[in-house]
Amino acid sequence: MFETFQKVLSLELFTIGAKPVSVATVLVVVVILISTFVGSRVIRGTLRRALLKRVGHDGTMGAINGLVHYVVLAIGLSIGFQTLGLDLTALFAAGAVFAVGIGFAMKNIAENFVSGVILLVERTIRPGDVIDVDGRFVKIVRMGIRATLVQTRDGEDIIMPNSILVQSAVKNYTLEEPMFRSRVPVGVVYSSDMKLVHETLVQAAKLAIREIPELVDDREPEVIMVGFGNNSVDFQVAIWQREPWRVMAIRSQVAHRIWWALKENDIVIAFPQLDIHLDPQVAKGIESLANRAA
Repeated sequence: MFETFQKVLSLELFTIGAKPVSVATVLVVVVILISTFVGSRVIRGTLRRALLKRVGHDGTMGAINGLVHYVVLAIGLSIGFQTLGLDLTALFAAGAVFAVGIGFAMKNIAENFVSGVILLVERTIRPGDVIDVDGRFVKIVRMGIRATLVQTRDGEDIIMPNSILVQSAVKNYTLEEPMFRSRVPVGVVYSSDMKLVHETLVQAAKLAIREIPELVDDREPEVIMVGFGNNSVDFQVAIWQREPWRVMAIRSQVAHRIWWALKENDIVIAFPQLDIHLDPQVAKGIESLANRAA
C-alpha cells in the first residue's frame, strides 16, 4: 500500500526544462498556494487587530491589508514557481521586452499604486478627512491602493486616483486641528457711517458665535475693510469655526445675522448701480421729444 502510494507520488506528469514534475511536486505547489492564501488571511487579521487602534480608520486598514495581501501572494507564487522548476530569472529575462510594453500601458496604474503606498506611509490624508484638492471640496470615504473614494457636499461619489492626492496641493481641514477661519463678505453704500458699520458687524459676529455651536467662542471675530468697490465699501467678517464640512451652512447663518443687524441700524447693503450722464444736446433732444409726445 505504501509502495503504491509512493509510486503514485513519484509518477512523472511532465517536464519543465530539464526538471521532471511529478504528482508530489504538484501537490507541494498546491499546498504552497493554499498556505499562501491562508497565511495572507492570518497575517492581515493579526495586523488588523494590532494596528486598528493606532490607525483608527477601517479605510486605511483596508488599504494596508490589500498591500500585505499582494506582497504575501507574490512571495507564495515565487516559491511555487521555483518548486515547479521555473527559473524566474530566465522568465523575467524572456519577458523583458513584453514587460516594457506593458509597463508603458500600465504607467498610470503603477503611478497610482506607488502614490497609494506613499499616502499610507505618510498618513497626511485619512478616511474622514475634509480636503480641498484643485478647488474641489470633498470628504475622504475610503482609501485604496489605486484610488480613493471621496464624496462631495452634494452626495456625489468620486473615485479619485491616488496620484492626484500626492502630486496636487491639497488643503486638509482636519489634519491636526479641525479649526479654520471662515470669511463672510458684505458691502455697504458709500454714504454709510463706517464706524457704525464696523461696530454693527462686530456685534453681529459675536451674536453668531454665541448662538452657533460650530463657531469657536474663545477667538474674537475680526472685521476688515478690504477695499473700495465700484458700488460699495467692502468688508469681510472673519470668524473661526470647527466643522469644515458644514462651512456653507454656517456662513449662511452668520450672513443672516449680519443682514438683520444692518437692517436694524438702517445701514444699506450696496447693490450694483449705473449712473447715466447725457450730453446737454442729447438731453435737450429727449426733452423735446417728450414735449411733442405730450
